[in-house]
Amino acid sequence: MEKDKVKKNWKQKFLHEFTEYWMNVIYMTLVFSVIIFYRRLVLAHYEIYLDDYFSGLLKALVIAKVVMIGAFLRISRKYEHKPLVFPVLYKAVLFTIWVMLFDILEIYIRAFIHAPSLVEAFHELKIHLTNVWLGGALLIFFSFIPFFAFKELVRVLGKEKVKELFLHKHAE
Repeated sequence: MEKDKVKKNWKQKFLHEFTEYWMNVIYMTLVFSVIIFYRRLVLAHYEIYLDDYFSGLLKALVIAKVVMIGAFLRISRKYEHKPLVFPVLYKAVLFTIWVMLFDILEIYIRAFIHAPSLVEAFHELKIHLTNVWLGGALLIFFSFIPFFAFKELVRVLGKEKVKELFLHKHAE
C-alpha cells in the first residue's frame, strides 16, 4: 500500500512538472516568437532578411527549463511573503537577467563556431549588444510580469480557484 502511494506521488509529481514545463514553453514560445517576428518585419522593411524561424521555440525550450530549475533551487522565493507585486517584479527581473545571460552565451557560442577565435567571437558579441538588444530585454521583462503574476496567483489562491476564476462563468 505504501509503495503504491509513493509510486502515485512520483507519477503525479512527474505529470505536474511535465505539464508546467510545457505550459511555460507554450507561453514563452509565443512571446519570443512574436518578438522575433516583429524584429524580422522591421528588418525586412529595410530589405534585411533573417532566417531565424525556430529560434523563439528553441529559446523557450531552454528558458522554460531554466525557470523550472530556478524554482526547484528556490532562488526566486525571496519576497513571497510580501504583497504579490514584490515577488512578481522580483521574479520578472531575476529571470529577465537569466534570459539575457543565456542570449549572451548563445551569441558567443554561435560567433565562436563561425569564427573560432575567442577575440573574434567576443568582437561579434560586442557588436550584438546594442540598444535593440536592450529593447529586447525590456520586452522580455514586461512579458514576464503577467507570466509570474499568473504563477503567483496560482501559488496564493491555489490551482483550482484560479482555474475556476478563469474558466467558469460568474454571476454578474
